[in-house]
Amino acid sequence: MADNERVVLVTGASRGIGRACVAALAGPQTKIYVNDVANLDQAAQTCELATAKGADAEVLPFDVAVPSAVNAAVEAVIKSSGRLDVLVNNAGIARDNLIARLKDEDWDQVLAVNLKGAFNCLKAACRPMMKQRSGRIINISSVVAYMGNPGQSNYAAAKAGLVGLTKAAARELASRQITVNAVAPGFIETEMTANLPEKVRAEMLAQIPLARFGTPEDVAAVVAFLASPAAAYITGEVIHINGGLIMA
Repeated sequence: MADNERVVLVTGASRGIGRACVAALAGPQTKIYVNDVANLDQAAQTCELATAKGADAEVLPFDVAVPSAVNAAVEAVIKSSGRLDVLVNNAGIARDNLIARLKDEDWDQVLAVNLKGAFNCLKAACRPMMKQRSGRIINISSVVAYMGNPGQSNYAAAKAGLVGLTKAAARELASRQITVNAVAPGFIETEMTANLPEKVRAEMLAQIPLARFGTPEDVAAVVAFLASPAAAYITGEVIHINGGLIMA
């Protein structure tokens, strides 16, 4: 690895916001590890996008919900690249249902991936970052952590937990010059929103002052800023990317 090469790990990066983050962070003198656990063909396509922008990219398959797998993956990164500069905790799933109908396993699985998974990755990544005395950690929360959403109690709870995790980790790691921040996307144009009934989309759109859905690139641009030297004095913050849907 070149002395000035930046090493980046983005979880859940096979598509959507994760893929956009990889593209925004890619460039010459950048090594990017593209994580996913199931959609490996799409993760490979994400690598191709990064490579086209001059980065050295490779797929790193592991399940963020399994601590041993996370530890092994980060150890492999350090063994191969010697350091880890940026972690983007984007991996997440949804198992939506009303509280009265929500299965225990759906609650547990969403919390395991969306919250515990981010913790697992943060814990593993902070160790080499502490030795380096530098690092950037960005957690992907959600607008529903602040406003709630019917049928998403598990998802909202996990994303709200990420906010608390972000602030606690920021205080713990600041003395080692590691910043920890979060972004909270609103309604973003993804496969999930594209498949919503037109009436539901119209109702959602009517709540947004900027009168459009966000794009994965809107989110990725803020992630790239938080990962950059320009954001060196920002830590423990949550940046809302929602077109004015809520103004916290």
